[in-house]
This record gives sequence, structure tokens and C-alpha cells, in this order.
Amino acid sequence: MSRDQSLATQDRFGAEVVNKGDIDALDELVAADFVDHDPAPDQGPGLAGFKDFWTTFRAAFPDLSVAVDHLVADNENIALAYRATGTQDGPFMGIKPTGKAIDVRGMQIARFSDGRMVERWGSSDQLAILQQIGAVPPMG
Repeated sequence: MSRDQSLATQDRFGAEVVNKGDIDALDELVAADFVDHDPAPDQGPGLAGFKDFWTTFRAAFPDLSVAVDHLVADNENIALAYRATGTQDGPFMGIKPTGKAIDVRGMQIARFSDGRMVERWGSSDQLAILQQIGAVPPMG
């Protein structure tokens, strides 16, 4: 797989799934035996678990927008730093909608094969999300 193919898949993932909420696009972009090495709490395995996560997250933050701050890529892997913004207008991790905005950073490394994401490692600032929606008091 070429670097350009990996970047095209990553670009579609960001534009269609993350920013527009087209969860069905995951069927074309992510392998059926996908492995998420850093799943969200209660995220099930494989493509089905990843789809469930994005369905739930987009319902909680329907105006979610993710922008890439920095990206490094080779033929199989893409590493990126991103900034996510949105408003909690749906339930999130048992927390009723607050109408509060989030602005958090995260990082992800993904491996691609045959035009699909096959593995993911990542970290989002989940504590900042919880603090910004008022579920956890700010530290310090």
C-alpha cells in the first residue's frame, strides 16, 4: 500500500466519519478484523466496537470537529496530533447533556493495509473532556 493510499483513507476517515458523522463509511475504511490497542471505556472489539464508539461519541457531541495539527506518514502508518472541539448535546459516559463545549488534544497512530485502517493506537485527553463538561472538577 502506498503512502498516498493511506493518506486518502485517513482523510476520508477524518472528513466523513469524525467530522460529518457518517458511521457507515467505516465499513469501507476499516478492516473487519481491526484492532484498537487503546479502546474507549466499554468499547467492544473489532470494527463493530469501533462503529459503536463513533456512534455514541457523535451522538454526545454532534458538532464534533477534529483538526489535524501535525501528521507524519510512511507507506503503512500515519501518526497525527489533533485538536477536537464540540458541544455535549447528548449523553456521554453516563453524564446527561450539559450543553458545554470541549476543546481537547489527542494523538493517534494508525496502520493501514489494502486501503483500510487495520490497527490503531491513540490517546485523547479524556480528563479534559470530563472537566470541561463539568463531570470532574478542574485540577489545581
